[in-house]
Amino acid sequence: MKRDKFKRLISFALALIMLAVLTGSFALIWYIYYSETIVLPYYRRGNWVLIGIYCILVWIFFKAYGGFKLGYLKKTDMLYSQLISMVCVNFIAYFLISLIGRDFMKPFPIVMLTMADFGFLAIWTLATGRINFLIYPPRKLIILYGSHQAASLVQKMSSRVDKYMICESISINEEPEKVRGLILKYEGVIICDVPSDMRNKYVKFCYQNSIRAYIAPKISDIIIRGADDIRLFDTPLLLSRNYGLDFEQRILKRIFDIVFSLILLILLSPIMAVTAVAIKLTDGGPIFFKQKRLTINGREFEIYKFRSMIVNAEKKGGVQLASEDDPRITPVGRFIRKVRLDEVPQILNILKGEMSVVGPRPERPELSEEYKKSMPEFEYRLKVKAGLTGYAQVTGVYDTTPYDKLKMDLMYIENYSFRMDLQIVLMTIKIMLFPPKSNEAEHIGAANIISQNNRKEDKK
Repeated sequence: MKRDKFKRLISFALALIMLAVLTGSFALIWYIYYSETIVLPYYRRGNWVLIGIYCILVWIFFKAYGGFKLGYLKKTDMLYSQLISMVCVNFIAYFLISLIGRDFMKPFPIVMLTMADFGFLAIWTLATGRINFLIYPPRKLIILYGSHQAASLVQKMSSRVDKYMICESISINEEPEKVRGLILKYEGVIICDVPSDMRNKYVKFCYQNSIRAYIAPKISDIIIRGADDIRLFDTPLLLSRNYGLDFEQRILKRIFDIVFSLILLILLSPIMAVTAVAIKLTDGGPIFFKQKRLTINGREFEIYKFRSMIVNAEKKGGVQLASEDDPRITPVGRFIRKVRLDEVPQILNILKGEMSVVGPRPERPELSEEYKKSMPEFEYRLKVKAGLTGYAQVTGVYDTTPYDKLKMDLMYIENYSFRMDLQIVLMTIKIMLFPPKSNEAEHIGAANIISQNNRKEDKK
C-alpha cells in the first residue's frame, strides 16, 4: 500500500523521460537536417517554439491513444498505441517543416526519425513493463459473485496475469462473517452481479479496511455516474437529467458530423471505388446493402453498407447475427469487415442526419425487440443518434456480450463530450489497423475458478 502512493509519480516520471527522448530526437533531426535549409532560418526562440509544438503533439496523441498508460494496457496494445501516435505526429511535423520551408522538404530524415522512435519505444515498453512488474507484482484478488455471469469477468481479468491474480472465489450466499474474513486475506475484491443492498455493505467494508474493490457496474450505476453534483442548502444531491445530449451538445455534434463526414468522403473516395469494383467482380451482385436500423428515439432508417455477404444471405435462416467465421461472408467481404471498410457508406447516412460519426451502433428492429426481452434497458441507448463508430466498438472486442456493449453505450451517453468523440475517432483508426482478438481466444480456462468453487459447494 505504501508503494501504491508512488505509482502515479513513477508512471509520470517514466512518461516524462520518454517524452524528453522523443522530443530531443526531433530537435536533433531539426537542427541537423532542416533548420539551416529553410528560406529564413530561425533564431533561438523560433526553434524552441517548433520543438515545443512537437512535444505538445506527442503528448496529445499519446494521451488520446493511451500511450502513457503504463501497467494499464497490455504491452502490445500500448506499443501499438505509441507507434500509431508517432506516425501521426511525425506526419504532421513533416508538413509543418515543409510549410515553414515553403517547399516539400526531404522526407528521409523524418522517416529515419520514425524508425528510431519505433526502436526506442519498443525498448522503453519492454523495460518499463518489467520495472512495473517488479515494483508492482500482480494483485492477489478474491471474487465475490452473485451468479455464473461473473465467469466472463474472471476470464477477462485473468488474461492480464501481469496485473491480477484471482486466487479464490466465494458466493454472496455464504455467511457474511466468512465473506468478510476472506476479503481481509487479499489485496482486493472483485464484486460482480451482487444485489445492490448487499453490494453496498461490502463496498463500505472495503472502504473501511482500505481494500481495493473492483465493481462491475449495473445500468443504474452508470446513470448515476453521469449525474451532476448539486447542493440544496446543506444537502448534497445528484441530478440525472436523463434526456441524452442537451441542445448545445447536439448543435456542436451535428457540425462535427457534417465537417468530418465530408472530409472523410473526399479522402476515402478512391478506396470506396476500389472496394465497389472488387465486390462487383466477386459474384456480380449489388455493391451496396441496405437494411432497416434504429436511431434516436427508436426512429427507423435504411443503413448503407458495402455488401460483405452472399446475395440473399438470410433467405434460409432468417434474421441472425453474423459470426466471426460465418460461411455467408464472401472473401472480399471478410477483408472489408476486418478493416471496417464495409461501414464506410454510412457517411451518407451521417450527411442525411440519420446517424452521427460517434454513437451507439444502430441495431435492427427485430434484434432490438429480442434483446429487450432479456434487457428491458436496451432502448436506453436510443437517447442519441446511432453512430458510425462508438465507445463500445473501440473498447470491446468481436464477441463482447450485448449487455456489456449496452453498458459501454450508456457510459458514452452519460459522459459525452466533444473531446470524447475525437478520442473515439482516433481509437477507431487504431482498431482498424490492429483489430483486437476475441475474448474466447484468451485464457478460456480462467473462468473455471467459479465453476470449481460451485462444485466444492455441491459436494458439501
